[in-house]
Amino acid sequence: MNSIIAGQNKPLEPVITPEEIQAIKQLESTLKLADSQLHLVAANDEKIPIPESVDKVLRQVVQAMAANQLVSVVIQDQEFSTQQAADFLNVSRPYLIKLLEQGEIPYIMVGTHRRVRFEDLQQYKQQRDSKRRKLLQELIEITEEAGLYEDDE
Repeated sequence: MNSIIAGQNKPLEPVITPEEIQAIKQLESTLKLADSQLHLVAANDEKIPIPESVDKVLRQVVQAMAANQLVSVVIQDQEFSTQQAADFLNVSRPYLIKLLEQGEIPYIMVGTHRRVRFEDLQQYKQQRDSKRRKLLQELIEITEEAGLYEDDE
C-alpha cells in the first residue's frame, strides 16, 4: 500500500528499521507506566513539559509503531490533489472525479486542477464507512431471518 505524506507526492518509505523495533517496544512499555506529565530533556538538561495533546499523539504513534502499523501524519487543512484523495479513499481517480462532480465531496478549483480538503475526505470516509456497517448489519439480519446465516456462538 502506498501512502502519501501531506504536501508530498512520493510514497512513504519504511520508517522502522529492524534494529529500532526493540527500542520502540521498550518506549511503549515506559509510556504505559508513565502516569505523570512527560518532559523532553534538552541538551542543556532543561526539562521541557510535553503538552497533553502532543502526549496523546505520541503515545498513539508509539503504540501503532510497536504493533508494526503504518503511521501517517496529515495536516488537517491540507488540500489533496485528486490522485492523493483517491489514494486516501482507496478508490480509482476516475471514481473520485465522479464523486466530486456528483457533489458527494466538496472541492475547489486551483487553475484547472481540483483540490480536495483533507477534512472533507475524512468526513466522506466516515459517512461511507458508517453506511457500509449499517447495510452489512441489515444484510446479516435479513439472512438470519431467512435461515441462511447461522451465528457460531
